[in-house]
Amino acid sequence: MTKMKITLFMLAAIAGCLMMGSVSAMTHIVGGGHGWRLPDNQTFFEEWAKPRTFGVGDRLVFPYRPGSNNVVQIDKKDFEDCTQKNVIDMYYLGPTILDLNDTGDFYYYCGIGKHCEVGQKLHIKVVKGEGSSGDPFAFQIAPIPSVADISAPAPISITSSASSVQNFGLVFGLLAFLLSLFT
Repeated sequence: MTKMKITLFMLAAIAGCLMMGSVSAMTHIVGGGHGWRLPDNQTFFEEWAKPRTFGVGDRLVFPYRPGSNNVVQIDKKDFEDCTQKNVIDMYYLGPTILDLNDTGDFYYYCGIGKHCEVGQKLHIKVVKGEGSSGDPFAFQIAPIPSVADISAPAPISITSSASSVQNFGLVFGLLAFLLSLFT
């Protein structure tokens, strides 16, 4: 009886690992560390979105506190004019997390006061395929300079750990299965 329970547990673990599939959806934090608040300049959110690719299946996160900001989804005309004649949706209990399920152009702004007029607005184009956050940052680590050898720091590229987590889950599941065969 115990061996049967262990075997069922192992099969469930393997099934879970196989169902993990590819981890390719991106979560885009609108404004990065700045968040969804009044920008320093009118083109801040446009510049934030420019290098990014928004793919179907990605998520868009608008980090803000309720009462200080909101997210209004509107059509292109309302976006350009900062009006609310054709509101598609309104979110006011931040943070707002939106799943990008369809391709096309999407327009958002903050509908509080004159926030839209000063640049708290975002236009994105969602495409089929994987999203990306733009060009990867190349961090540079500066070595402690010595008198004899002063050299430029070498760039280090940072990669996602999502595939490592998936590989760990797959290896764990296979090891659990093999262990169940010997017990």
